[in-house]
Amino acid sequence: MSAEPRYLGGQAVMEGVMMRGLETWSVAVRNPDGSIDTVVHDAPGWTDSVNKIPLIRGVVTLAESLTLGFKALTWSADRAAPEEEKLGKGAMAATMTTAFIFFAAVFVLLPLLGARFLADALDGQRVVFHLIEAALSLGIFVGYLLAIGRVPDIRRVFEYHGAEHKAIAAYENGVPLTVADAQKFSTAHVRCGTNFLLTVMVVAIAFQAVVGRPDLPILIASRLIGIPIIAGISYEIIRFAASHQRWAWVRVLTTPGLTLQKLTTREPADDQVEVALAAVDAVLSAEQRAEVAARNRPPAGGSEPSPAFG
Repeated sequence: MSAEPRYLGGQAVMEGVMMRGLETWSVAVRNPDGSIDTVVHDAPGWTDSVNKIPLIRGVVTLAESLTLGFKALTWSADRAAPEEEKLGKGAMAATMTTAFIFFAAVFVLLPLLGARFLADALDGQRVVFHLIEAALSLGIFVGYLLAIGRVPDIRRVFEYHGAEHKAIAAYENGVPLTVADAQKFSTAHVRCGTNFLLTVMVVAIAFQAVVGRPDLPILIASRLIGIPIIAGISYEIIRFAASHQRWAWVRVLTTPGLTLQKLTTREPADDQVEVALAAVDAVLSAEQRAEVAARNRPPAGGSEPSPAFG
């Protein structure tokens, strides 16, 4: 059998799922008529030259994931949008830039400025400042997830997020890639982006404590410059946790992130899991597809194998 690792990565998009395989990435979406459209592209391979360099590989992987994610979201949105409303490359670049500015403003600068104001008002010392900043960062993050989860369209995306996790779990755990088998798994996954973001928050708190509380311009610069450093460290933590789930203490430490995924995932319907499985199937190599097919083979004297999707 193939020695290739079984890890896959994915993302929910509008009415579908994006999946990243070893050499390709795909997007599968459900059309209004009930059919499934799938598109497959070669993976960019940005991490090929840095895959063995800790921290750097995390930053590059994050950049690649964000780029593929926006491309997948654009394609899925264009499937449902009228021709005159479809996004071009310029619009996608503007959207990525706006999203980064929003992230930096809401999740980095707002807690910083709020903590500075409150700490001064309370005549607090350095420890008080960092505690307030940490509380504001986590509070804004959780509040944001709770708020967007109430939007019907976002809830639909969260259902596809759950479907993505179930499809990946089915593949990585060696079961047949059927809807029934995938539905047996949890909507939580240790390598989820939500888990990554929570890890980022915790690492950021530690990083900020080391930086201290210099003058405001230096404080703001430290937060912005620290983003790639924090992302690189967080990636290494998630990577370690994903490959050491057999250790009880690792499972305990990842519990908060898995619990938080209840805010960003919902139990998917069978037709949504079918779309996620189609995205998985589209990125499998020939060897991987043969290994998956072998899972469906019955033992001697058994019944016929189950279909790939259904």
